[in-house]
Amino acid sequence: MKIDVNGQVREVDVPADMPLLWVLRDVLGMTGTKYGCGIAQCGACTVHVDGEAVRSCATGVSEVQGKKVTTIEGLGASGLHPVQRAWIEADVVQCGWCQPGQIMAAAALLKTKPKPSDGDIDEALSGNICRCGTYQRIRAAVHRASDLTAAGERRAEAGAERSEGLVSEMSAAAGAKS
Repeated sequence: MKIDVNGQVREVDVPADMPLLWVLRDVLGMTGTKYGCGIAQCGACTVHVDGEAVRSCATGVSEVQGKKVTTIEGLGASGLHPVQRAWIEADVVQCGWCQPGQIMAAAALLKTKPKPSDGDIDEALSGNICRCGTYQRIRAAVHRASDLTAAGERRAEAGAERSEGLVSEMSAAAGAKS
C-alpha cells in the first residue's frame, strides 16, 4: 500500500491494520514519533493526518491511505517550525520523550487558533502527558510560537508588498527604455 508521509509517497508492505506508529518507526525508520502507552492516552505518538492531530498508535495504516501524514521530522522540513523554535527558546524539554507529540498537538492547535488562550492550550494539549511536568513551559512556548507565527506572516506580507513595488518599478523602467 502507498502512504504519503512528509510529502513523499512511500510504498509499504504491511498488514492494513498495523498501527501507523509502527509503520513510521519500524518500517520507515522515522523514530521521532514516540511510543508511550499504545492505547492513545498519552499523546507521545501524535502525528498530523491531513493537518489534524491523531494518535498514531491507534490509527491503522490503511486509515491514512489517500491522506497526508506529517511527523515531527516533516514539521520543520524547510527549517524550524515556529513551534519547534519556541520550544527551544522556552527551554521546554526535560527528558524529551513526550515532546514530539506535544509539538505536533501545539502546531495543530495554532493552525485552528492562531492566538490561543491559556484555556485553549490546556484543552488542546490535555491528552498529551508530560511525565516531567513541564506544562508551564509548554504553555509559554505555545504562546511564543503564536507570536513567532504572527511575526512571520507580517514579514511575508511586507515582503510581498516590497516585491510588488519592485515589479512595478521594473516594469516602469522597462517601459521608459522602449
